[in-house]
Amino acid sequence: MLTIYLKKLFQFSRIIFSLFSSQYALMLEYRAEITLWAVSGLLPLIMLALWTGIENPLVNYLELNYLKRYFISAFIVRQFTAVWVMITFEEDHLDGKLSPYLLQPITPFWRYVTSHLAEQFTRIPIVVIMLIIIFSIIPYSFWLPSLSSLIFGIIAIMLAFWVRFLLHWIFCMCCFYNDRASAIERLLLIPYLFLSGLVAPLETFPEIIKKIAYITPYPYIMSFPARLLSGQDVSLFLGFTGLIGWFILLFSISIITWKIAIRHYSAMGA
Repeated sequence: MLTIYLKKLFQFSRIIFSLFSSQYALMLEYRAEITLWAVSGLLPLIMLALWTGIENPLVNYLELNYLKRYFISAFIVRQFTAVWVMITFEEDHLDGKLSPYLLQPITPFWRYVTSHLAEQFTRIPIVVIMLIIIFSIIPYSFWLPSLSSLIFGIIAIMLAFWVRFLLHWIFCMCCFYNDRASAIERLLLIPYLFLSGLVAPLETFPEIIKKIAYITPYPYIMSFPARLLSGQDVSLFLGFTGLIGWFILLFSISIITWKIAIRHYSAMGA
């Protein structure tokens, strides 16, 4: 029995690796477009300029170095937690591409996951170049996180990506009921911007807003990894418990919603 499970795991791993390799080769062909996507993620740096470029009373008790490190860390986190699966899934559904995907020996979920991961690997050298430019332009912004902060930060970013991807994947199921379900992505962007700590550190928010934010997955997607990378004092237990808890919850919901939604699938396209 163990041999059978190991054989299936090996076959699954080979399929995932093949998917990743093909998607990575595809992403390399679109390096210029990926560069534009990376540049479009400069919102944290714009917010840094707004926070430090005007006389803001909040800056009096939030150290300038902290703001620089936080927003640059938020920039890094945003680069590697970008998710566009709802747009791609809707296009594949409308064009009829989903039908052959369903005939393959692995669910379409893994095709979209590997596509995102391949894009992130392609983005690494672009982000490194952008960070070099940022550190050279913004004075006294360069810092090296401790080894523990770097390791835990990378793990947190990986978990944050999975949480955000699963959240969007669940809403992808709306495509089986509404041909333009990607409009929901723009609705998801609103709480993501204001409850994740992307436009401002969460500690600057009123207490009631912070309580509302922490019952959503958004602070764990952005604020927690960013604070880890910037070297701030954070509770690793609460942060990783939140990420793992949301991962388990969203993964379970995604399995249920996929089984229900796929029953309503009807092929579309020319």
